Formats: sequence, structure tokens, C-alpha cells
Amino acid sequence: MKFTLMAATAALAIGLSGAQAEPVKVGMITTLSGGGAGLGIDVRDGFMLAVKQSGNTDIEVVIEDDQRKPDIAVQLADKMVQSEKVDVLTGIIWSNLAMAVIPSVTAQGKFYLSPNAGPSALAGKGCHPNYFNVAWQNDNLHEGAGAYANFQDFKNSFILAPNYPAGKDALTGYKRFYKGDLAGEVYTKLGQTDYASEIAQIRASGADSVFFFLPGGMGISFLKQYKDSGVDLPVVGPAFSFDQGILQAVGDAALGVKNTSQWNKDIDNPTNKAFVETFQAEYGRLPSLYASQGFDTANLLLSAMAKAGVSDADAFRAALEEADFKSTRGNFRFGPNHHPIQDIHVREVIKEGDVYTNRTIGTALTSHADAYWSECSM
Repeated sequence: MKFTLMAATAALAIGLSGAQAEPVKVGMITTLSGGGAGLGIDVRDGFMLAVKQSGNTDIEVVIEDDQRKPDIAVQLADKMVQSEKVDVLTGIIWSNLAMAVIPSVTAQGKFYLSPNAGPSALAGKGCHPNYFNVAWQNDNLHEGAGAYANFQDFKNSFILAPNYPAGKDALTGYKRFYKGDLAGEVYTKLGQTDYASEIAQIRASGADSVFFFLPGGMGISFLKQYKDSGVDLPVVGPAFSFDQGILQAVGDAALGVKNTSQWNKDIDNPTNKAFVETFQAEYGRLPSLYASQGFDTANLLLSAMAKAGVSDADAFRAALEEADFKSTRGNFRFGPNHHPIQDIHVREVIKEGDVYTNRTIGTALTSHADAYWSECSM
């Protein structure tokens, strides 16, 4: 499918795009069907809202569904680079798909702006001048959870995550900051929906707390089963299992749970306030973390387009590195490996009327960079 904004008049194009009014074609490969579709839909909708609001008529966005399958994502990337002749790619949600696609497209001279997946392999030795992550490095929110666990004086956490790159980064991130012992460490199957065995292990482990990373439907299943099990240990997790898009499905099982995020709808800055209001007006729902990341990714791209033409790769890269846009998060800048340096907040799941949502209750890490930047040779 294609969402296209083409030039209406030469005067409008010059007025909105500045002196460098050079068209940019974007290829968005994201998950729009099957498990995890809500994440990709939110990234897409946030991105397209920013494009619409900009009024920039020099950007064309081609959108395809990767069906959460690495082979499909690779085929789509090849098509976009070779047939569609895109200049910039974006959209991938899942780290295993990112690892299958990003090294290939950057090696072909294309820019990749990640609105979500941030595998450690691409933040350190595998970094690339044309790869920018606008969300986070995978470990970051989990590092914040580890810091919060220390603040809560947890001494013996049971930790679990799916067995794929982001899951491994999650547990690595938690352990990097958490100072207590581990009652257990389990990798689950990606896409798993039955967690009876893992909950039985938690019950028998002697743990005083649980940390888990189970995004999308996996987190919904786990939280409901955990509540029904009667195990009453405090739970900490990253925003991915407590985000706006899934909280309604989780319901009361999530109330009171603390989770970590670089964004929330109550972050107090004009850009975020306007984003929350206009997203809800446009789509009839509150924005999620993923929607905010799509919105910021588009605005980063638009800020670079205003300063340089994409045909001048060095100038365009320098414009991206400046990150001269107003983020929904407030303070935002790139580290030397093109990953964000930003605050990681602590949120609590609450209910506002009939809607489950989050409120910010503190900050776990301030101006936080990832652990891999020193390994990047850029």
C-alpha cells in the first residue's frame, strides 16, 4: 500500500522544505497482521501523523507488511531498494527481522531509521554510519527496570524473556544494573501463550520479585495467567508489556505494576501534549509508546530533509546526527553510535475512568546512553 503526499505547487514545496526541496522516498516495512500487528500499526500511524502535520509534499511513503517473518522482511527490503528505489527505510518492530534486513540495506548505501528494534549487535561493533535508532538500544528500558529494582530493595528476582535477540538484550540489561541475586532465569519461546510451567517455577523459586519482558500478546497471556495463579510477588517490566495498545486487554491484572519507558503521555512538553491530543483526534485512541516512536522518527527525517538533500549522503547524515527536531520525549540526542541518549522513566499502571493507562512516577536513569557505544568504530 502507498501513502503519498506529492507536490501541490512549487511555491508550497519550496516554502515547506526549505532550500533543499529534494524529494525523499521512504520504504516502511512493519508488522501489520498476525501477532504483534498492533505495534506496527501504531508505528505507522504515528509516522504518518507527523508527515501529515508537516505539510511536506516532498516525502513519499511506501508501506508493506512483513507478517513478523524474517524471510518476508528481506524480500520486501530487496524489492524496496532495487525496484521501488527508496532512499530511506524504517518500520521494523522485531529485532530478529532487524538483524536480517538492516545490515544489507545500509551496505547498499541506504539510510535506515529504526522506530523500535535496537539490537545490541547494531549498537556496538555492527554499527553503521547510515543506521540510526530513534527509539532506544534494546537493553535500555530493562536497565532502567534493574535500577528501579534496586531502589525497591529487591534481593532475589526471577527473570524471564523470549528467546530471540531482544529477549537476550532484555535480561542482559536488567542484570547490568540490578545488584541482587537471581532466583531463576528463563528464556521462553517467541510467541508463547501458555506460561503455566514458568509460573510454577516462579512459585517454587523463593523469589521476592519478578522481572519479565514479553511484548505484545505474550505479555497479555503471562499477566492474566500470573494474576490467576495467586502468586503475589511484585512485578517489574519494561513498557512493552504495559503499553497503551495492550493494557485494555490485560485489564485489572496490570493495575499498580511499575514499568520503565522513555515516553509517556503525561510527559510535560508542548510537543508531547499536542501529539497526544492530535493522535487521539486522528485515530480515536490514545497513542502508545510505539506511536510516539513512529512520530519522532518521521520528525527526525523531516528535520534532515529541511537541511540537506538525501542525494548528498554526507550532508544528509550530518543533518540526521543533529537531531534538530522537537521530540515527544523532551530532551533527545544521539550518541556516537547513532543511538539515543535520554531519560528512562518509571510508570505505574492506573485506571482513568474506563481506560487503563500509565502515569509517570519518577525517573530511573537520567541522560542514559547504551552500553555498546565504545565498541562502535564510527
